[in-house]
Amino acid sequence: MSEHRKILDRVYALKSPQECEATYDEWAATYEHDTTEGMGYAAPQHAAERLSRLLADRPRAEILDAGCGTGLVGAALAGHGLEVIDGLDLSTAMLDKARDKGVYRDLGKADLTRRLPVEDDSYDAVICVGTMTEGHVGPEAFDELVRAARPGAPIVVTVLEGIWEPSGYKAKVEALEKAGAVRLEENVPQSVYHVKENITCNLVVLRAL
Repeated sequence: MSEHRKILDRVYALKSPQECEATYDEWAATYEHDTTEGMGYAAPQHAAERLSRLLADRPRAEILDAGCGTGLVGAALAGHGLEVIDGLDLSTAMLDKARDKGVYRDLGKADLTRRLPVEDDSYDAVICVGTMTEGHVGPEAFDELVRAARPGAPIVVTVLEGIWEPSGYKAKVEALEKAGAVRLEENVPQSVYHVKENITCNLVVLRAL
């Protein structure tokens, strides 16, 4: 088993937000090297590119990057000309790395398994990449992403493909649709995630209603 696969197995086995916070605080210093170079972590760029197309000609759209980590998604969004990005993450050390990138308007500490520290209808778009995985954030987090989004806002989310249906993410999206909270605009299985580790995700695009 590769060293990078061992890291993934460890983080996918986390049991609580407290474990997640401690693990990512410890990992922050080498996270980007381990994931982007070691694992071929391409989901941030792929998801950011998708959102940028949904926000064409809206460079000042206010965007929430939920679970922003070290800022890979924020940097990718900024590279597409998007200028107003706020980030939330559980790990203080990861937030420090994100702050160093200089692309966020605001950064804050938050647990995505609980109510987020944002007002209803605060953002023109929401993006959440790499948190809906094993041992991290469950399908209940969709409620808060939708609550933060203004009516008509796109919500772009990656969900590890192996847990999309078995862990209830698919059912949660269907329930939100049935409740009239969102419209599912796109669900692309086998989307790029960790290229070198042959891990894929569902790239999900919702529209807040």
